[in-house]
Amino acid sequence: MASAAQWLEGARPRTLPNAIAPILVGTGAAASLGAAVWWKALLSLLVSLALIIGVNYANDYSDGIRGTDDERVGPLRLVGSGLASPKAVRAAAFACLGLGAVFGLVLAITTAWWLLLVGVLCLAGAWFYTGGSKPYGYSGFGEVAVFVFFGLIAVLGTEFVQARRIDWVGLAGAVAVGAFSSAVLVTNNLRDIPTDSVTGKTTLAVRLGDARTRTLHLVLMVVPFVATLALAARTPWTLLALLAIPLAARSNTPVRGGQQGPGLIPSLRDTGLAMLLWSLLTGLALTLF
Repeated sequence: MASAAQWLEGARPRTLPNAIAPILVGTGAAASLGAAVWWKALLSLLVSLALIIGVNYANDYSDGIRGTDDERVGPLRLVGSGLASPKAVRAAAFACLGLGAVFGLVLAITTAWWLLLVGVLCLAGAWFYTGGSKPYGYSGFGEVAVFVFFGLIAVLGTEFVQARRIDWVGLAGAVAVGAFSSAVLVTNNLRDIPTDSVTGKTTLAVRLGDARTRTLHLVLMVVPFVATLALAARTPWTLLALLAIPLAARSNTPVRGGQQGPGLIPSLRDTGLAMLLWSLLTGLALTLF
């Protein structure tokens, strides 16, 4: 039976920057329009956190029952390791996704009814990433989904529920955060190419191959800093986000250096931290200046 610490590890806390970053940037975009609403920002954060933890447990469950986690290099998986039953992990996934749905319902009711449709799309995206008979994460669409859900929808949704409109600043921030989030998944899937190839999990990294996946990571890490230059048109203070470049460069070093397996784990950590630092600096600049 899994301990509380193992359940926490199974929630994959290192992925939480993917949930926090879009809220920071989306709220900053709303604040730059003079329309930040603190309680809606908080609710947006709770939605994002609940969804990412829910999708992590859902992936643990779905990958575990398929046997794709039997030989795993990365973080602990509860089902694959036999520490928790598939039923228990599935229940945890549904509980988190349900909690996110409740918070999202409040935002929809107080903003616009059609956001309910966006919420349904997000829940479906969370479950069918690795769930169902034909999971899209097994067909090379995971990075696209991450870009859409944790980039475009999360950032622009956060801006919209507060400002009731979106603008080019929010869009630039959404593209940047989406690129960062996709880079996190690219690193993860690069690490897992050998095992995914054997188990039939055809991720984008498996499709592209080792060399092109490493190039993709570099491209994705450059995109946010191009966005920073554009955002300087709103306020030059957003250039403070360039301070995240050293951390972003460090995240790419193991990828560029040809590291494999466990050697890519520091890149996973640093990619997430670079995203968080960039988003914090950008969000603060848009909010304060």
